[in-house]
Amino acid sequence: MGLLVCNGATLQCSFGAAPGTLIILPTNKVNATMPAATIMDNKPFANILPFGMCTSMANPAVASATAAALGVLTPMPCTPVTSAPWAPGCPTVLIANQPALNNNSKLICSYGGVIQILYGGQTQTQVP
Repeated sequence: MGLLVCNGATLQCSFGAAPGTLIILPTNKVNATMPAATIMDNKPFANILPFGMCTSMANPAVASATAAALGVLTPMPCTPVTSAPWAPGCPTVLIANQPALNNNSKLICSYGGVIQILYGGQTQTQVP
C-alpha cells in the first residue's frame, strides 16, 4: 500500500538540481491532515513548483546556453512542462471523481524528466 499524497509533498525531477513542492488547493474538499491530491494535480507553477536548475538538453533554455558555451552543459532555471496526469495513481480511491495520488506515482515532464514523490506530505493515511 502507498501513502496518500497531500499539500506540501516533496518532489524531485531527474533533471532538476533541487527538490520541489507539490501545492494542492483545497478545492476537492478532502483532507488527510492537509488537502489531498489527485492525479490531475499536475499543473506547472499551480501544483508543480520548479526544481532549481534544469540539466535536460530537451529544455530549449539549456540547449541554447550549452551551445553558447561551446558544448559545455550549462544548467538553466527549471520550467516544469507537465501535460499528462500523474500515473498510475489509485483508481480505487476517488477524490472529486479523480483517482487519488499515492506516493508511488510518477509524472513526466515534456523535457524528459521523471518527477517522483520523495515525501507525500503525511504518513498516516494509506491508499492501495
